[in-house]
Amino acid sequence: MNDMASHPEPSAPKTPLHVEDLGLEMVLMRDILLKTFFRRNLSSLTDVSKALCVTPPIAQELIDHCREGNLIETLGARGALPTSELRYQLTEGGRARALDALAQSEYYGALPVPMEDYWKQTARQSISDAVITRERLEGSMGHLVLPAGLLDQLGPAVNSGRSVLLYGPPGNGKSSIANGIRNALGDNIYVPQFLEYGGQVISVYDPIVHTLSRRAEDNANSLRRAGPDFDQRYLLCRRPSVMTGGELTLDMLDLNYNPVSRTYQAPLQLKSTGGVFIVDDLGRQTEPPQALINRWIVPMEMSFDILSLQSGQKFMVPFDTLVIFSTNFAPSEMFDGAALRRIYYKIKVDSPIREDFIKVFVKTARAYKITPDEEVLAHLLKHKYPEVGNTFQNYHAPFLIDQMLSIAEYEGRERKMAIDLVDRAWQNLFVDDK
Repeated sequence: MNDMASHPEPSAPKTPLHVEDLGLEMVLMRDILLKTFFRRNLSSLTDVSKALCVTPPIAQELIDHCREGNLIETLGARGALPTSELRYQLTEGGRARALDALAQSEYYGALPVPMEDYWKQTARQSISDAVITRERLEGSMGHLVLPAGLLDQLGPAVNSGRSVLLYGPPGNGKSSIANGIRNALGDNIYVPQFLEYGGQVISVYDPIVHTLSRRAEDNANSLRRAGPDFDQRYLLCRRPSVMTGGELTLDMLDLNYNPVSRTYQAPLQLKSTGGVFIVDDLGRQTEPPQALINRWIVPMEMSFDILSLQSGQKFMVPFDTLVIFSTNFAPSEMFDGAALRRIYYKIKVDSPIREDFIKVFVKTARAYKITPDEEVLAHLLKHKYPEVGNTFQNYHAPFLIDQMLSIAEYEGRERKMAIDLVDRAWQNLFVDDK
C-alpha cells in the first residue's frame, strides 16, 4: 500500500536552528555529547551532528560550549584543503566528566525530545485525524469474507479513534479484522527516537513496532543536498501498531527501568501513540480483564496516561491510541457495566452463515493453489456439519484443507481434495473427550 495514498502528511516537527530550540538543559546536552564522544570515538563536526541528530550549527554550538569549559580540544584540520574539517577530542577533564556522566546514565547518542514538545507533535498527528474510508478497509480486508454490514460498523469506530471491542465465537477472524484495521492506516507520523522528562531519557522508537516510511529513505538521501526538512531527533514512520495476546501483564504498561544502563524503555501504549494497540485473546491473560480495563479507563477517556520514574515522580504522557480488544468470551461475564460503558464501540463478529462459509472454503482452496472440489464441499455440508448443528467457523476451511494436503503429501498422493481425506481431517477438527 502506498505510504501517501489519500493521506496528507502530518505537520513535521520544525528543524531546531539554535541550541535553545532543542528545549533541553545545557548540562544534559553537554553530558550526552561527552558520553557520545567517549563511546563512539567522535572526532569531527559531521560525526557529532549525525550522532546527536542535530544540525551542524547546533553541533558546533555544543562543541564550542565544551571547549570553553576545557572539556574538548581542537587537534587541527583533517587534511590540507581549506574545506577540511577540524578534528576534536576529549581533554582529560572531558574524559573524567564523560565517565562520571556514564556512571549516572549509560545513555548516549541522539538528543532526546522534551516531553512538552512531544505533546504538541502528538496533537498534530493524532490517530483521530487518520480518516479511513470504506474503500481502504475493503482494500486491507479483501482477503476476508465478512458478514454483511460489518465494515460499516468498523469504519466509524476506527475514524473515531476511540476504543473498540471485537467479540464473538473463536475462529471467525477477529484477530484478522484487527490486523486489517492496522493495515488500513497507511499514513505516516513522526516518532521520537528518545524522550526526556526530568533529566531522564526514555527510549521510544522500536523497530518491532515502528516501520520506517519509504519517504524517510528519500529524506536521508536528500540531506546532503538541502539539509533536513524536519527535526532529525524524530523518525518518519508508518502509524505504529502493537499487538499483544495472553502474555500481556500490567507491568508491561509501565516504564521499564534498566538498572544497568540506568535508562528507561517506553511502555507499549506509549510506543503505539498515534497508532493501534491490539489486545488479542482478552481474558486469557494472567491479569483479570477487569484489571486491564481499569488500568486504561482514565487514559481512554482523558487522552493522557500517568507514568512513574524510579524516584516515584509521576508525570503525564499523551494517550493517543486506538485500542482494539478482541475476545472469545462474553463481555458481560468479564466486565462490569462501568467498564463496558467506557468501551465506545462493541462489535460482534459472529460465526459465518452457510453461504459465507462456502465462499471462505473456495477462497481458501485457491489460496492453497488447489481446485475447490464440489463433491468434497457437498459431503461436508450434507454429512459432517449436521453432526455439529451446522455450526460453521471461518478457521475450519484452512484447517481442513491444510490437513488434507498434509495427508496427501505423506501418502504420496496427488495434491487435491478427496472425500476420504476430508473425513480424516475432520477427525482432528474436534476433540471427543467422552
